[in-house]
Amino acid sequence: MASQVSHARRVLRVLNSFEQAREERLSYTGRASDLGDSSHQNVGDLTGVSPILEQAAVGEYSAAAERRLGEGRSFSEGISARKHSTSTQIRPTVIEVPGTDPRGDFNDVHSADSSPESSRPLHPKDRFRQAVRDVQFARKHLKNENGPAKDADELWSMMRGAATALGTGIGTSLTGEAVKEPAQRPGWWNTSGDLIGAKKLLLGSWLNILLICLPLGWISHFVKWSPYATFLLNLISLVPLALMLGEITEDLALRFGDTVGGLLNATFGNVVELILSIIALTKELYDLVAYSLIGSVLSNLLLVLGCCFLIGGVRYKQQSFNMVINKISASLLFLAAIALVIPAAGRGLYGPQEISNSEIASVSHGTAILLAIVYIAYLFFQLYTHHDIYVEEEDGEQPTLSLGMAFLFLGGITVLVAFASEWLTDAVQEVSQLSGLGIPFIGLIIVPIAGNACEHITAVFVAAKNKMDLAIGVALGSSIQIAVFVIPVISLIGWAIGKPLSLAFDPFLVLVLLLAVIHAQFVTSDGNSNWLMGLQLIGTYVLIAVLIVHL
Repeated sequence: MASQVSHARRVLRVLNSFEQAREERLSYTGRASDLGDSSHQNVGDLTGVSPILEQAAVGEYSAAAERRLGEGRSFSEGISARKHSTSTQIRPTVIEVPGTDPRGDFNDVHSADSSPESSRPLHPKDRFRQAVRDVQFARKHLKNENGPAKDADELWSMMRGAATALGTGIGTSLTGEAVKEPAQRPGWWNTSGDLIGAKKLLLGSWLNILLICLPLGWISHFVKWSPYATFLLNLISLVPLALMLGEITEDLALRFGDTVGGLLNATFGNVVELILSIIALTKELYDLVAYSLIGSVLSNLLLVLGCCFLIGGVRYKQQSFNMVINKISASLLFLAAIALVIPAAGRGLYGPQEISNSEIASVSHGTAILLAIVYIAYLFFQLYTHHDIYVEEEDGEQPTLSLGMAFLFLGGITVLVAFASEWLTDAVQEVSQLSGLGIPFIGLIIVPIAGNACEHITAVFVAAKNKMDLAIGVALGSSIQIAVFVIPVISLIGWAIGKPLSLAFDPFLVLVLLLAVIHAQFVTSDGNSNWLMGLQLIGTYVLIAVLIVHL
């Protein structure tokens, strides 16, 4: 799935790191004054600063924080000077923070600023340590009822700035990298930015070299080269086109947020399979539609997931992943399998004498509508009611294309996918007859492997880095989109255009899907994986391929 493929590259859990640091290391029970009308009001709970820390942890207000922190430092130096002039030493309350000396004096930090090295920018971790002491000093000074209200107000401003820097520092100290400040998002058009974004889109992956197959596939179609050449060239050209569609969809999702981004990913996440199926449907290649859609699910569940377990297990003895999300995914896939078993079982058990084609069509339409509703509910579950369990790894990535250029690329690449799919389906029947492989093997094995090549490569690379939640999210997420979204949508589109696609698929096909879902559920049920589990999944896929080639 496009959003998950892209998210696999975003591996900094800043918010999670901050929460862990706050729970395990920051036992901060101090009190701070509530400065409504004066500095003499009752002491309030300092935990009200935590929302600022949370925002700072993702770098949303870093620029403003730096400005506030600079002003706060200047003021605190004046306070420190007055402190020394009165020979009154104020020591901060002890807070246990990794990388800091809890007994350090606030003045020790600012004494370093007077050195010649103070002109150099502070390392984020040093800024973190300094911000801790700024907050401590502000908290201590706010309790001094003899201090003027103006001082208290300025100290509160300093405290907010220090707290923001503290949040940034927490993320920095735990990840080892500075939290990126948000960049300016491009508007409708941005010539220089669009040139850079287009270059990144076209040259960002070595798979894009396969774009050379796109014009060759068109030439093969029009000059009547071998049907093998037309089929293979257009099939291969779909790989980089699918990759670029995923990049553009994610670029738009970054701009519009989770809700619209989820809808974009639902629409364009598997647009290659969607367009290919629609074109095959208009040509009444119903077997190719059924086998290619089920083949996409099998490819992700068995081949992609198996390779993730195998490659990751070779490098790591055992890997762990989120069981809650996987149970939800497995239950959705099992529901989709049951929904396809019912019409197929009805036709197989009763036959055309007792169940007419119109009745099977009615059952298929009802099943498609039900699955579509379930998918919408799944999106609502994922984006709203239980979005907290779908914590995605962020790195502050910003859109690289302007809005107008992103939509231009999206429309243009979608058109190219449509033409490549058109030429591919024109040649598939000749290839089937000449090669002797048959539509079942081409649809179930060859087309899905090419269509899922980008997801396959991404998932394996992520698994090799021990990011199993992301790797499994790619495999299961794409399977869910095909089984619960694309299949019912194709059935409803066929109904609307007068090319009805019955969901009473071949019983063998439905049985294989059901067994694959059960097998995938078995290997992911305990939240752990190893290379042997991956080998089993791949072996199951190979057995299906060997069997289907003889059908």
